[in-house]
Amino acid sequence: MTEIKSASGGAVRIADEVIAVIAGTAALEADGVMALSGAGRKNRARGVSVAVKEQTVAIAIALTVKAGKKLQEVSREVQQRVKTAIETMTGLSVAEVNVNVVA
Repeated sequence: MTEIKSASGGAVRIADEVIAVIAGTAALEADGVMALSGAGRKNRARGVSVAVKEQTVAIAIALTVKAGKKLQEVSREVQQRVKTAIETMTGLSVAEVNVNVVA
């Protein structure tokens, strides 16, 4: 559970599972992504690992890429979409998004 404190003294708690779902949803929107590892399109947190340290997040995503797509291009798009989605929705800073392509 990640806690984000505001200047006014309040706090918001975000479960790591929520961050994983945000990352998984963003990854599935990238052109060329077939599925998250072992998840299909239903469980959007499966295949996603989240590590939070203070206000910084590191994400690891295992996914399958559609045949004929360039792995490097798909991976870059996934990284950008995941970073943007997490930073926009949570206010946390994304340090890294590691993409593992599996068969």
